[in-house]
Amino acid sequence: MILLSDRSAPGSGSSLAGFLGKWLRLRSLARFRRPGGGWTAGDHHRGAAARLLPGLLIAWLVVCPCPAADPATALAARSLLLDAQVIGNTVIAVGASGHILRSTDGGATWELVKAPTLATLTGIHFPDAQHGWIVGHDAIILHSEDGGRTWTKQYQGEDLQVSFLDVRFLDAQTGFAVGAYGQFLATTDGGRTWTSRRIIEEDYFLNRLSIGPAGSLYIAGEHGTLLRSTDRGASWMPIQAPYDGSFYGILPLGPRLLLAHGLRGRIYRSEDDGDSWQLVPNEQRVLLATAVRLRDGTIVVAGQARSFFVSRDGGASFAAWSPGLTTGVAELAEAPDGQPLAFGEEGVTHLPAP
Repeated sequence: MILLSDRSAPGSGSSLAGFLGKWLRLRSLARFRRPGGGWTAGDHHRGAAARLLPGLLIAWLVVCPCPAADPATALAARSLLLDAQVIGNTVIAVGASGHILRSTDGGATWELVKAPTLATLTGIHFPDAQHGWIVGHDAIILHSEDGGRTWTKQYQGEDLQVSFLDVRFLDAQTGFAVGAYGQFLATTDGGRTWTSRRIIEEDYFLNRLSIGPAGSLYIAGEHGTLLRSTDRGASWMPIQAPYDGSFYGILPLGPRLLLAHGLRGRIYRSEDDGDSWQLVPNEQRVLLATAVRLRDGTIVVAGQARSFFVSRDGGASFAAWSPGLTTGVAELAEAPDGQPLAFGEEGVTHLPAP
């Protein structure tokens, strides 16, 4: 999964939960420092926030209305969450400070699962009900063999400035992790060994991995980076991008039907597996971080605070939607009961039907 934009709409920080989310996001951004330049949120920001944090947590826990078994879980459920997956009746979400949240009732209540790291966790994927992987900052990869009840550290690179942003597995053995500076790791033995490869020449961030219904793999990244693999990740071919700005995901809608979304409200639709693209009209120039197709066929795209868009015609057109959430969203998912779930600056939020 990706990091949220550092721009927020007015009013998005009007609650303590929103302030806490912004602090955690600042901590996340501070990790992403390019050698010799780039983002440079300094240690003094983190130090000041750390001194304020204990009092803020106490005050926030007093007013927090979210149902949970204990204060730590309540806090985690309202803190920055960056990715999630629904596996049968189970929902698992990951985010800042090594938070792993697990729900077996569609997100009504949550359990804070013990994690072997405090690093920000950015991506999660289960290819089946039992085997799961999580990636994050500090070059870390976690693994579960019991449906997400317990997690172990499976891999950690030597360079802790490396951050992984997403992970996908084709089955319990074959998987991939992508991230900052063109990082790409592959495994064919369930993660016991990982091999680093260069699949692009530039050091662009690779933001999201996705799998199409025909088995094709897609990567979306910075500076118009779009990639496709039709041989289970053995080789990757560039897709001619219609836009040189950053993309945050490709949503496969069919064997050859794709949606790509990114900066400045850009949504593109392809009917030929990315060989050509059509720009879908959208007047709101906002970061679009995530997209999901619900079981009834409705497509929802979201990202920057207050920005939601809905399509009922396979992505040919989108209309603005206002579900009431005013903070940034990093991931959308559909709960087992069909209710949309949003994960982001305010933790997990149940959305009304669009």
